[in-house]
Amino acid sequence: MLILIISPGYPADMPHFTRGLAEVGATVLGVGDSPGESLPEAARRALSGYLQVRSLWNIPSVVYELRAWLQGRQLDRIECLWEAAMLLAAELRQALGVPGLSVEATLPYRDKERMKQVLDAAGIRTPRHLPATTVAGCWEAAERIGFPLILKPIMGAGSADTYRVDDSDGLRDVLPRLAHVPMVSVEEFIDAEEYTFDTVTIDGRIAYYNIDWYRPRPLIARSNEWISPQAILLRDPDHPSLAGGRRMGFEVIKALDFRTGFTHMEWYRKADGEVVFGEIGARPPGAHHVDQMNYGCDFDVYREWARAVAHGRFEAKIVRSYNVATIYKRAQGVGRIRAIEGLEELMRKYGEHIVWNTLLPIGAQRRNWKQTLISDGFIMLRHPDLATTLRMADAVGTDLKMYAG
Repeated sequence: MLILIISPGYPADMPHFTRGLAEVGATVLGVGDSPGESLPEAARRALSGYLQVRSLWNIPSVVYELRAWLQGRQLDRIECLWEAAMLLAAELRQALGVPGLSVEATLPYRDKERMKQVLDAAGIRTPRHLPATTVAGCWEAAERIGFPLILKPIMGAGSADTYRVDDSDGLRDVLPRLAHVPMVSVEEFIDAEEYTFDTVTIDGRIAYYNIDWYRPRPLIARSNEWISPQAILLRDPDHPSLAGGRRMGFEVIKALDFRTGFTHMEWYRKADGEVVFGEIGARPPGAHHVDQMNYGCDFDVYREWARAVAHGRFEAKIVRSYNVATIYKRAQGVGRIRAIEGLEELMRKYGEHIVWNTLLPIGAQRRNWKQTLISDGFIMLRHPDLATTLRMADAVGTDLKMYAG
């Protein structure tokens, strides 16, 4: 298999996907707009060739440069696991005659309104929704749907530029903040717990799935700096309480006719038990959720994804041994990290269960918490018992403090 991977060095987990392809025997080529020498070592070792282009976003130019570089070699796959470049990957497949998600099939994953229209037609419960390109259109949509509302970019990712609006005054306040967004989705606000449904799928068949629980839901976490957001990989995704979301996940994969690769879906469970679709991407989750999967089952999800893509097989034995919690920390203050409190005591109590610590060191510049969920680092821990996992995660949230200044 000759596989081209777009942006093999970014985001942070891309070198691991690149490495996985090489480990299952694929010949891996990379294309990106950063210098080859700047790629992480894992990506450089895995690649058999790398083309630096002037800009990834000039599609005709990328096609021209790739054709010249390939010198007649025929690609078997073009893979992209970065939300921003998914349409680029589809355009390249179409231009170079490579199988995989077409432009038409990719659009529902990038356009939240089109995505929901497809699922509405399949009878899947989505929030009531309307697109809007003008201030007047937003007001009209709000009148038709009713408050409270969520406003989000049609082609956004994560919770960026996403706002809850409870009344007319709130809408009047939010609209200027969305002036730079060409089209927004105006949606019914779903008051519920929020979960994921993540899959590795082979020719339309789900070979592996995962459910994460957001504590609290991302919209709340992205709106309050003091919160230490948690993502909890659930050891028992087959629990009866999750049956509706799990069933919806299978139905969504079928309705969108997703064939082979990674998907990341978000869904809601209301207090009355109703489940409602959120959104889906034809890509893995970010913020090191794939690493959570590795720690939950003790196998290499990056390699098994690669095997699914390159050979149509998933060979790892799925043994769900642990719940895994990732707790993202945000320092208090601005500037450089000057103190970390509570870590030694937490390590004394829970050190055997902590599998990863990425907290920024003393002296490091604090990150912008509004631009990255990872913020100033995270603690990842695991335990077979869910109640114990949550207790430890909450202790990290409350007892570990970082200060900047």
